[in-house]
Amino acid sequence: MADGKILATIERSETEQLQISVSEFKGRSYFNLRIYYTTDGGASWLPTKKGVTFAPDQLDILSDAIEEAKKEFMAEAE
Repeated sequence: MADGKILATIERSETEQLQISVSEFKGRSYFNLRIYYTTDGGASWLPTKKGVTFAPDQLDILSDAIEEAKKEFMAEAE
């Protein structure tokens, strides 16, 4: 996992995407949400400063917040 592993990609536009990944830095593992951009039609994607990184022990908090958001959105749809 030294180079990181992309778990999912969410297209934001033709030149911008959100990459969800796990990576390792200085011997520690991280979960990353980061905006990437392309200037060559998607042949290569470069990271921006826009993003957030979570330590593994923060993932339960993030997961709980996502589940709560899903409940809120489902309630609004009813």
